[in-house]
Amino acid sequence: MARDNRSMAKQFSLPLDKAVLFSQNPTMTRSLRNLALPHIPGLHAYTPGSQPSGGDWVKLNTNECPYPPSPKVGEALRNFPYDKLRLYPNPRGEVLRQALADFYELSADRVLLGNGSDDILNLLVRAFCWETHHAVFPEPSYSLYPTLVAIQNGQARTLSFTQDMHLPEELFIGQPQETILFLTNPNAPTGVLFSQHQIIRLLESFPGLVVVDEAYGEFARESAIPLLKEYPKLAVTRTFSKSYALAGCRLGYLLGSPELIGLIDRIRDSYNVNALTQVAGLAALADQSYYQKIRSAIIAERNEFIRWCEEREWCTFPSEANFVFTAPKKEDLEGAEAAASAFAFLEKKKILVRYFPKLPLTAPYLRITVGRPEEMAAVRQALAEWAKT
Repeated sequence: MARDNRSMAKQFSLPLDKAVLFSQNPTMTRSLRNLALPHIPGLHAYTPGSQPSGGDWVKLNTNECPYPPSPKVGEALRNFPYDKLRLYPNPRGEVLRQALADFYELSADRVLLGNGSDDILNLLVRAFCWETHHAVFPEPSYSLYPTLVAIQNGQARTLSFTQDMHLPEELFIGQPQETILFLTNPNAPTGVLFSQHQIIRLLESFPGLVVVDEAYGEFARESAIPLLKEYPKLAVTRTFSKSYALAGCRLGYLLGSPELIGLIDRIRDSYNVNALTQVAGLAALADQSYYQKIRSAIIAERNEFIRWCEEREWCTFPSEANFVFTAPKKEDLEGAEAAASAFAFLEKKKILVRYFPKLPLTAPYLRITVGRPEEMAAVRQALAEWAKT
């Protein structure tokens, strides 16, 4: 034992008397891994798209807006009083909340701000999912959902889409222990939009909260937001990251019943949206004419790229988001091998897109964010070159 104490003293640079005390206290010798909640060491963190260094990449892998924010955003940030950075922001973002409420013709008690919509999704999982309260979501969809459920040590029922991307019938038959359902609409990564009729059917059959994640909602022709006043079990999440070009600011929001907003407000961080982000969000929301031009340009470019893919007889989903999900192929290669080959070829050309090889439905496809016309021209040229190799 004395030899062990001397060894411990040497290993941890401790005096011998401290090493003896250390060895006699079992809690001091336990690793941080053992001190953590039992399920934490086995978690797999969410993996975002690559963020390359250097400015010569064509970056079409994380569905960011290819255009800058409104000039009014820059003006508002430049005019922000520097001295106010020493003060905490408005904890509830009341001015921005009211602006969003007015925009959607809702009351302010139906709006809650978040540090990106991921923050909102995390709060919803924390409030409605744990060991005996389960989550439900179709697959493929946003891969953050299972990560958030796992952090809670919760349970989830995952239902697989078929190739036609119809909502699985089992989704409409919830179990009593299922308290929350997530539906990305338009879907990621396919871009397929689910109709209000389908969402109403979910609301009238699923026993728990139905969360419609409209991260790409501004690019779609239909939204679940008009259903909010009639269905208290509906929650809609949105973000300023995509169509408002504010991904770096981290601003999202939740629309729902006053009861839901009150529940989530109890567990959010007191200052979850900083002062500069609130200012940027207000300026962006106020400049709808600028953003409508951006959205129209992205939608036109998206539709043109879909036509280009279909001309080559590549299976391509009818996207209503700011990306296209297409299955590249060439004379001697198709399916998952073709997608992997095209992905690697594009990467060599310094063009980043997203590839999801783990699921049978997604493995033959690439998800390509809609960029500027010159960026999409570079993608078309590279894919045409790949098809000839």
